[in-house]
Amino acid sequence: MRKKPLSPLSARPMEARLAAALPAGAWQYEPKWDGFRCLAFRDGESVELRAKSGKSLTRFFPEVVACLRHTRRARFVLDGELVIWIGRHLSFDALQMRLHPAESRIRKLAERTPARYMLFDVLADGRRDLTALPLGLRREALESLFKKFSDSPCLRLTPATGEIAKAKKWLNDASGTWDGVVAKAVDAPYLQGERAMIKVKRLRTADCVVGGFRYASGSPLVGSLLLGLYDESGKLNHVGFTSGIADADRPALTKMLQRLRGGAGFTGDAPGAPSRWSTERSAAWEPLKPKLVAEVRYDHVSGSRFRHGTRFLRWRPDKLPRQCTFDQLALAARRRG
Repeated sequence: MRKKPLSPLSARPMEARLAAALPAGAWQYEPKWDGFRCLAFRDGESVELRAKSGKSLTRFFPEVVACLRHTRRARFVLDGELVIWIGRHLSFDALQMRLHPAESRIRKLAERTPARYMLFDVLADGRRDLTALPLGLRREALESLFKKFSDSPCLRLTPATGEIAKAKKWLNDASGTWDGVVAKAVDAPYLQGERAMIKVKRLRTADCVVGGFRYASGSPLVGSLLLGLYDESGKLNHVGFTSGIADADRPALTKMLQRLRGGAGFTGDAPGAPSRWSTERSAAWEPLKPKLVAEVRYDHVSGSRFRHGTRFLRWRPDKLPRQCTFDQLALAARRRG
């Protein structure tokens, strides 16, 4: 094992690939939390929270930083999920509200709706790098470490089971508390940046880049968002649209989108030219810089495109646009075959 813990600049979370059903065998199953994936690093008084995108979350969750700083362990690297409960349900909106430029606002929200850090893996403990150990041993190390954290108000240990029947029950009960189940091979090491886990979600969703938008017919306000996914060559391809935008949200959203105009938009497949059934106005679209990521719900995929319009669920400021790839639709493609 290495003599010192992993660097915050080098460690990357192990990721999951989407599947239709939970695998059976030597797997550990855990709830899939609806929050911000986050690696936590402590080295003495220094604490860093880092999102899956590589961006720092430290200043946005001061209550979690304080909890980690006051644990009875001076050095560690943890993997987990930042979540906020509103009543008995998790609130992704409350998490997004934390990404605010004003420190005073962040402090107020931290007191009003404190976040919790759900722990589900450990990469380093003290000066020991644990990533080469199989999950079974890492889970034992995590549970041992958590005993030293048990008096912390912000830290929680995620449930885990080796029983697929229990995992299926979690999956059926996912609504409102978690949004699926993650399966991890018991004998596997921690594979940074690799899709070595399996996730099963109740809803078919995809994180897409907003590559452009269309104005509503006869209106100066946005009518629909044009969605894109990156292919293996790094090109952004148009895959569909979402138009379920609340009327009250259209003015502010239009202003936000107009500030992002001027980009290349879709660099691969782009929205087509007007057909004989459409007017030039209805087919016209505004290209955007690839900055925004939206999570949408969809029903069918046909020819690497959403067959119908999608339902907008939420913005994903915790994800980088380049992380939005066609891998998310691979499952749907296999089902069609």
